[in-house]
Amino acid sequence: MPHIVIEHTANLSRLPFDKILSAVARELANSPEVFDEADLKARVLHVDAFRVGLEDQGRAFIHVTVRILAGRSASQKKDFSDRVTRGMLQHMPVIPPHLVAHLSVEVVDMDPESYRKVKLP
Repeated sequence: MPHIVIEHTANLSRLPFDKILSAVARELANSPEVFDEADLKARVLHVDAFRVGLEDQGRAFIHVTVRILAGRSASQKKDFSDRVTRGMLQHMPVIPPHLVAHLSVEVVDMDPESYRKVKLP
């Protein structure tokens, strides 16, 4: 915990996601809510089938979900969201003019009663 899942549309596959993942992880590692940087687990998921509104082309999105154990305040969640947004934008190139792209970030609570994590031998 936290788990960071970056979903992006296929028409954004050339973005530098390795650099973006590193920047997001660095931003979150500096949060007072993250006690061990090794707890950060980030990945990128490529979405082949998607739609943005009614248009068949020319639109794109990146959506980041940050899953954290429940119990954080609204201001702590906002801090997570702000850090992720900053990290995402650090290596974000200019989007081609033929695309309208949106970046969104949400912080989602995980139920501490049902969440399990075990360090594998």
